[in-house]
Formats: sequence, C-alpha cells, structure tokens
Amino acid sequence: MFALQFSAMPLPRKLAAPAFAALLSAAGLVAPAAAANTDGIVGTWIVKAPDAPFQYHMFVFNADGTMQQANPDAGDENTSDSDGKGVWVRKDGKKVIGKFVEITADRTTHKFATRGEISYEIDVAGDKLTGTASAKFYDENDKVLRGPFPTALEGRRVTLP
Repeated sequence: MFALQFSAMPLPRKLAAPAFAALLSAAGLVAPAAAANTDGIVGTWIVKAPDAPFQYHMFVFNADGTMQQANPDAGDENTSDSDGKGVWVRKDGKKVIGKFVEITADRTTHKFATRGEISYEIDVAGDKLTGTASAKFYDENDKVLRGPFPTALEGRRVTLP
C-alpha cells in the first residue's frame, strides 16, 4: 500500500508565506494578479426589476461569460423558482447581452411548473447598470406558456466598505 509521508523539517520562515501562496494558487483558491478583471460587468450586483414578481435580485457575472441570478424563493406565492444560471457576451463591444434559465415548481403539487428564460441587455457605467429584460415561460415540451414579460433593470455593484 502506498502511503504519503511528510517531513517534519520546518520551512525557513522567509519561504513559508510564498510557499503558502503558491499552494493556494495551485488549488485555485486565489487568482493571480494577471487574471484581474478587465470587463466592467464582472462582479456582483444588486439589481431591481420593477415588473418581476419579486423586484430585487442578485446577479453575479463571471469573467468566463457565465452568470448567476438569485432572489428570495418566497417572492412568488404560486411557484418556487431555482436560481438562474446563464451566459453573457459583449455586443459590438458595448452592451452586455445574455440569458439565464430558471426552473419553477408548483408550491401546491411540488411538480414542474415552467422553465423560465430571461433575456437581457445591459449597459454598465462604473458601479451602476441599466437595461431591460424579457421573460418567457415554457412547458416541458418547449411550448411558450406565458410571456414575453418585459421589465427595466437598474443595479449597483456590491463593493467593499
């Protein structure tokens, strides 16, 4: 049987911090400075969609073109919806366009209700975003059940104090 053995020999004090940083970086727990964000949309946002069943959402835009959306499950009295997962790209180097998908369940029967697809177009100016979104809801056979439902979007970036 193969067993790992570690030396009890201590690292010299001046090598301990660089060795620890290298270990964290190799494990993917910290990003190197060279991978710093270069797109203004990347980050975490508090977003208001005034015409949605629940107005307040959290959006997270990742540098790899993926995004997540979340809002309180109790925001809609009829259905329970999953977090949204989606994608985004730059359109003409300016606007951000994308779509996220969420699955909803009927609160009474606990069965599939719809698949929501929410498309959006966003402008970013510093720590503020504005734009529009449109939601459509589909059954299990991809038939549109409801929508499109348009709404404005306004958001602000989550920043450190």
